[in-house]
Amino acid sequence: MEAKLKRELGTSTLKPTGHSGGGCISEGQSYDTDNGRVFVKINHKSEAKLMFDGEMASLEAIFKTETVRVPKPIKVIELDTRGCVFVMEHLDMKGLSKCSKQLGERLADMHLYNKKQMEKLNKEQQTVGKGVGQSEVTVVEKFGFGVTTCCGYLPQVNEWQSDWVVFYSQQRLQHQLNMVEKSYGDREARELWASLQLKIPQFFTDVEVFPALVHGDLWGGNVAECSDGPVIFDPAAFYGHSEFELGIAGMFGGFNSSFYSAYHEKIPQAPGFEKRNQLYQLYHYLNHWNHFGGGYRGSSVRIMKNLLK
Repeated sequence: MEAKLKRELGTSTLKPTGHSGGGCISEGQSYDTDNGRVFVKINHKSEAKLMFDGEMASLEAIFKTETVRVPKPIKVIELDTRGCVFVMEHLDMKGLSKCSKQLGERLADMHLYNKKQMEKLNKEQQTVGKGVGQSEVTVVEKFGFGVTTCCGYLPQVNEWQSDWVVFYSQQRLQHQLNMVEKSYGDREARELWASLQLKIPQFFTDVEVFPALVHGDLWGGNVAECSDGPVIFDPAAFYGHSEFELGIAGMFGGFNSSFYSAYHEKIPQAPGFEKRNQLYQLYHYLNHWNHFGGGYRGSSVRIMKNLLK
């Protein structure tokens, strides 16, 4: 593997630094190269390339907003044996503590970035001499993403869709429930979903949802800080409802009140937030059920029952 890495990165030096990391999906290792220190994620699953291509596109999209810091992606390299590596900038990270407020602010900036681009474009089009097609501003007007991204190792359905409720119901929840059905044939989950899917539009009465770039898997294990501010990593990005981000953030802890206060100062909670927050947590509980088994069944069923009350 190291010979291939040297070739692909155009470096004569490739020295392990002793910094390693990894979660339940991939393992990682830092190396010193001729061009500086890099972090290399390794995964030997057959779907590793799909996963890493999605992660690279996610990091690139977030990087371009110049809001929250992410490791700069460098290259996805297929191994001669099965699997793939993903090379990115190495960052000296430690647990999030001092930068919680800053993370809240910058995450809100990231969620507002696409909307601000739209406002900028509209302003340009009203300016004399700036015709349509001449603008440098790019705006995303639908929900989805240009490539498949994986939340964990399971691929997400990111086909573009103009209606958020349809996108979330079909391409997020229905997709997860299809996998649950295939693996477990759970009758109670199936019956609850038959009722819940009819009710989902009610949770969005009087709420305007504008496509926001979301990290997509923002739990406490995917945030940190460097000497110059907060960092987020391991994204499963797409353009969706900004509130979706706060679903998993609230499930496993790791975010304090200064994070939420700073975030909501820029993006205030809209009416019905609490119910939608549960609806967004449902996706992650189902995704965990599909990754890790029936230990997450109870939470998935409980949320569906709560939402039907």
